[in-house]
Amino acid sequence: MSGLADRPPDAVVGRPAVHESAALHVTGAAMYTDDLAARAHGVLTAWPLPSTSAHALVTLDVEPAYEVPGVVRVLTADDVPGINDAGVKHDEPLFPSEAMFHGHALAWVLGETPDAARRGAAAVRVSYEQLPSIVTVREAIEAGSFQGASPTISRGDVDAALAGAAHVLTGEIEIGGQEHFSLETHASFAVREPDGRYLVECSTQHPSETQEIVAHVLGIPSSEVAVECLRMGGGFGGKEMQPHGFAAIAALGAKLTGRPVRLRLNRTQDITMTGKRHPFLLEWRAGFDADGILRALDATLTSDGGWSLDLSEPVLGRALAHVDNAYRIPNVRAHGRVAKTNKPSNTAFRGFGGPQGVFVIEEVLGRAAPVLGIPPHELRARNFYRPGDTTPYGQPVKDAERLPAIWGRLRDECAFDARQQEVARFNAAHADRKRGLAMTPVKFGISFTFTSFNQAGALVIVYKDGSVLITHGGTEMGQGLHTKMMQVAATALGVPLESVRLAPTRTDKVPNTSATAASSSADLNGGAVKAACEEIRGRLAAVAGRLLGVDERDVRFSGGVVSGLGGGPTLTFAEVVGAAYLQRVQLFAAGYYRTEGLHWDAQRNQGSPFKYFAYGAAAAEVEIDGFTGAHRLRRVDIVHDVGDSLSPLLDVGQIEGGFVQGVGWLTMEELRWDDGDGPARGRLQTPSASTYKLPSFSELPDQFHVHLFDDAREDGAVYGSKAVGEPPFLLAFSAREALRQAVAAFGPAGHVVELGSPATPEAVFWAIEAARGARGTDASDAGGGGTASESVAPPAGPTPAEAAPDVSAPRGEAAETAPLPVAE
Repeated sequence: MSGLADRPPDAVVGRPAVHESAALHVTGAAMYTDDLAARAHGVLTAWPLPSTSAHALVTLDVEPAYEVPGVVRVLTADDVPGINDAGVKHDEPLFPSEAMFHGHALAWVLGETPDAARRGAAAVRVSYEQLPSIVTVREAIEAGSFQGASPTISRGDVDAALAGAAHVLTGEIEIGGQEHFSLETHASFAVREPDGRYLVECSTQHPSETQEIVAHVLGIPSSEVAVECLRMGGGFGGKEMQPHGFAAIAALGAKLTGRPVRLRLNRTQDITMTGKRHPFLLEWRAGFDADGILRALDATLTSDGGWSLDLSEPVLGRALAHVDNAYRIPNVRAHGRVAKTNKPSNTAFRGFGGPQGVFVIEEVLGRAAPVLGIPPHELRARNFYRPGDTTPYGQPVKDAERLPAIWGRLRDECAFDARQQEVARFNAAHADRKRGLAMTPVKFGISFTFTSFNQAGALVIVYKDGSVLITHGGTEMGQGLHTKMMQVAATALGVPLESVRLAPTRTDKVPNTSATAASSSADLNGGAVKAACEEIRGRLAAVAGRLLGVDERDVRFSGGVVSGLGGGPTLTFAEVVGAAYLQRVQLFAAGYYRTEGLHWDAQRNQGSPFKYFAYGAAAAEVEIDGFTGAHRLRRVDIVHDVGDSLSPLLDVGQIEGGFVQGVGWLTMEELRWDDGDGPARGRLQTPSASTYKLPSFSELPDQFHVHLFDDAREDGAVYGSKAVGEPPFLLAFSAREALRQAVAAFGPAGHVVELGSPATPEAVFWAIEAARGARGTDASDAGGGGTASESVAPPAGPTPAEAAPDVSAPRGEAAETAPLPVAE
């Protein structure tokens, strides 16, 4: 393979390109998994029988279901020919005898119609032997209910550093989860082929693992199962592990009945049955010297894993690896543990624990700034990593100089200093409305922390007419991965983008793939596509050299034209391909790529798990209403490092969407569970769009400016690009910190704002009341000369810092609200 990061002068990568399925999306013509099922004949529908208990031993009587017209089969554990388990940790029985959460599927009914299957499930008799249940993280801690590993990342002497620190702060905060709320819910469609093999169409981010789980449930080799993913209507991590069981149900139904089986969860089922972003309880102590330099951090992170492990261990591991964010902390002890609760098993979500880890240090700095008397943006900048520094787990911080460069550019371009003065003037003139302006950075490690996952494959076919078809191991969930891979192939082969077509992701075309996750899919699959294309191009160069009378090393491919170095006669790409076929030259290739330079010692929690770091910074300005706690985003400015962008239009969209999704998690999405002692204990109380608030167009900032960091080539990645999927999500901390600044304006100088998470209007209101209480009720203290509002005590129960229970997460890509720069 030639230099991985080198790109030719006329590269197709780096140009703004429309998403390959954009026209299909906006016209409604794009096909998804359940659309394929709707086109088939004789299809049965699978419907779940959900548990109405959070924890109980269950006994089923399925006979009444067969009395319902249209019911064909009831699937139970007795029907499983292989392994009755839907996970890779062997702790997720597909058909449980013990209900582990409210909504747990106990059996599945196959019906001629969805209504018949639904009525059949309702007819099954279930006997429950109730067992004690654990619903919250704090209950799990009290009961000692934990699962999986409990790792610690440490460096230096934390206790001595804290003892010698000029300032020591302590705190704890519970941060909520987040519902994926993909527009397309979980869906699978299984067909038994005439030769006995199974084809499973599945909305999955991990087709190879779906294939493995289907095979072991059916008790057959993986070679007898093919999993295809045409496209997903959103994934965000929720379809990395959790589609496997649904695919297995559909395949089992197809095996037992000989008919195609579709399974598509409705919205309520999708929310109540599937896992979320992990809620965390964060506890910390932090030490600073007299100049505001971080000396030590001692933190315990307890995640809510739900009823089974799923991906909780690696999520926790990445959280621990990101407690430093962009800051050098010489003495660190970060301990993690996974609580086991009677809730759906929590799973991957954009950022994969990174946002929860970064929450620790941003909360520390946000609360420390007023105590230290240092402006928050200055306190953050003082503690940035510098060249030569290493992380608490021992990895050198490559390109650390980009942090202050991005920070300085953002501060200048958004006129941060002048706007701070404007905010101060506004706050002085208004007693019941306040504004806040904050900047936060991000440093996010890119690679799977499980080193073996950092590999990918691709199949590239050139047909005799010069057209190109590529298949790779990544899946398309709206993020534009397929478009980028087409641009990589067009660049590597030297053909127009219009000459390249992409085939759906399928396990019998590219095997043993890793999940489309960890923001690494463009790096991994792009490397594989480039390798395959360069192999084909090398063969074609030999053919063209003979036709043009030049050395094959001097053959150039560009824009569909093949020529010799320095001019002379030319040929079309199609002409060279046709000649190659007649000369019996192979016109297809399998490409493979593995990320080099990774190492991780899981016993010591030390090493270099990431290929590189993605950097960025955001400035957010908010305005809040002192009577309601409601806020609006007035303006957001972002400078983000995506290396040399593969596809600038797509990357800017990812940055915008990631930021808005992060704002949803931090400020509005709130998951509420019944934690009382009644019969509904453990039930999700926010199971629909009417009860779970998602960010939408109305939550977009009034002004939204996104710029890509210049001259940012990454030598270790395909065509010099960097990942963009997850890092921008963490830029949303700027909005939370801006809310903290606005709330502080209601209180006296130096007031430390304790802000619940998510910072819903309710949480913000109680934080405002706490600030007003700290100021006092004297009218002379009220900003703007008005009369200070009477301080109101919060209701019994949560303190202002806890006013928002479990948080939940945002959704969707933000619309363009400012001219899009040419970058990812």
